Amino acid sequence: MFGFIKNTLSKIYTAVTSKLGSLFGKTAIDEQTLKELELILLQADTGVKTTRAIMEQLKNAHNAGDLKDGNDLKTALREQLLTILQEKEPQTDCTVYLLVGINGSGKTTFAGKLAHKAKQEGKKTLFIAADTFRAAAPEQLMQWAQKTDTAIELGKTGQDPASVVFTGCERFNNDNFDQLIIDTAGRLQTKTNLMRELEKIKRIIAKKLPDHKICTLLTIDAMLGQNSFEQAQLFNDSTDVSGIVLTKMDGTGKGGIVFSIANQLNIPIAFISFGEQLKDCKPFDAQTYVKELLEA
Repeated sequence: MFGFIKNTLSKIYTAVTSKLGSLFGKTAIDEQTLKELELILLQADTGVKTTRAIMEQLKNAHNAGDLKDGNDLKTALREQLLTILQEKEPQTDCTVYLLVGINGSGKTTFAGKLAHKAKQEGKKTLFIAADTFRAAAPEQLMQWAQKTDTAIELGKTGQDPASVVFTGCERFNNDNFDQLIIDTAGRLQTKTNLMRELEKIKRIIAKKLPDHKICTLLTIDAMLGQNSFEQAQLFNDSTDVSGIVLTKMDGTGKGGIVFSIANQLNIPIAFISFGEQLKDCKPFDAQTYVKELLEA
């Protein structure tokens, strides 16, 4: 994965990594250097609250004489960033994936990539098209089913999503599938409706598939930056989110969003999605991401 940020997430490399490199090359650290670092973090969408917490620790280290040069700064920053990301471990090895997120966040595309990943591992996957409110949603998932040669359970427009999930869970059991991916509605009229719908779906999954591990993954468009927090908070309040899927990572220079989400929402990053190819998706690895982010 060496060179992944530089070669694949080039906008993040240009906006964050290359700028950090100029600070890490300094022979002495002063207050101006710390101010420059703070600005880089803020511009990378690390968020005011998270950036302040990081900078407070670094300023204390500087005042104590522990930040003598750029290499010291790099080491201390790496420790801070890893602490934030590793507070909670993401769940990525589940049998059942319940995908939630607003329309346009890359949810259905990620479902396709996840099914492709499973196929490469020799697993048999079933899609459930539980977004019955938006007429085009099942058609979009059907396209990914065809691309990945994945079976799909379809309902009718306006049908109770939970009833589609019920039928899909029975099919999952009867036909001996290895993995289940459930694509849910991206937008309901109120938060209360969203909460009730997701709770109902989860109850059915728990009843029909009691021995299977469920991951609820929230897809967030990385290009939205701090604007994504309101939607993330809505879904996190409505259901127990296991992990975040950051989509469209190749289209943004806001690489600090991963730290902001992990810190402020206390939800781990589970996957990152980038590009248009089926293979353009990876389980998120905190150690690798931080190493590459700081390695100009």
